[in-house]
Amino acid sequence: MTHSTEAAHPTALILGATGGIGGAVAAKLHARGYRIRALHRNASEMQTRMPAYDWVPGDAMRRDDVMRAAKGVSLIVHAVNPPGYRNWGQLVLPMIDNTIAAAKASGARILMPGTVYNYGPDAFPVLREDSPQNAVTRKGRIRVALERRLEAAADAGVPVILVRAGDFFGPKAGNNWFAQGLVTPGKPVTAVTNPGAKGVGHQWAYLPDVAETMVRLVERVDALPTFARFHMDGVFDEDGQQMIAAIRRVTGRADLKVKAFPWWLVRLASPVVPLFRELSEMRYLWREPLRLDNGRLVAVLGEEPRTPLDQAVRATLEGLGCMEVRDAAVAQPVRLLTAASGRAGA
Repeated sequence: MTHSTEAAHPTALILGATGGIGGAVAAKLHARGYRIRALHRNASEMQTRMPAYDWVPGDAMRRDDVMRAAKGVSLIVHAVNPPGYRNWGQLVLPMIDNTIAAAKASGARILMPGTVYNYGPDAFPVLREDSPQNAVTRKGRIRVALERRLEAAADAGVPVILVRAGDFFGPKAGNNWFAQGLVTPGKPVTAVTNPGAKGVGHQWAYLPDVAETMVRLVERVDALPTFARFHMDGVFDEDGQQMIAAIRRVTGRADLKVKAFPWWLVRLASPVVPLFRELSEMRYLWREPLRLDNGRLVAVLGEEPRTPLDQAVRATLEGLGCMEVRDAAVAQPVRLLTAASGRAGA
């Protein structure tokens, strides 16, 4: 049963529909009867490739494009980021400003994924929605500024839903630590690389579960404040070994070797490689234990959507081309846990 007061077939504008989280949320909304409008520079090409959506030409960096695309929509999914780690400081805040302006003009709600980059070690180990945001990285400080703009917009009457989660993994998850750090895409798994310190817990989030959570919150907007922030527990790897163990189980390779991530190389190349510079700044997230408290989320939804860990890992490895595809349905969340501190795969 939905608690939304929106029309039976509302329209959602997706910014970042070809990305991991944007694409996953768009698919969930479409399955629930939403009309999907997607902004893209090559809209005609995308219309041919994905005719179920209404693709409109434009760029999230151009306010007029976003304003035009947002006419008549009730929801704007802001899931767009600069490619890689380039030009974050120049692009991220102008893009959210454009989304906020479009939401004001159309009367739409903003739905956005959040990260843990906002938090510094002073807020660890348990992160709640109102924990202090003293970011220690450049990217984290930008995210703090972004959220402040969203909060100011909510104070001015623009409803916002923001869902923070751990490191994404899953089919079509885009750039992420699972694909860039643990395994090598396109190749069978012969070893696993571990970026974490020994015994340190790490927070993961399975992309289809994140998308399902975000859409369920949209369906319960009557129960939400104007500025609604939620944390997902996702997959908490309590000692940094559970994800590796799942990869071993799924591949049937109990003897898979585990290699240390070459942080020394990242540090050495940081002055000349922007990606490595950003990765080096994020190392503290692998050296300090942290966990997102999902109590507020469970209070609203009654449970957090969770896919069993081995099923999620298999779908991820298949999506990365590391395993032969066995079942296309493995990417769908099939199990729900009501405990706020429950762990996927438990």
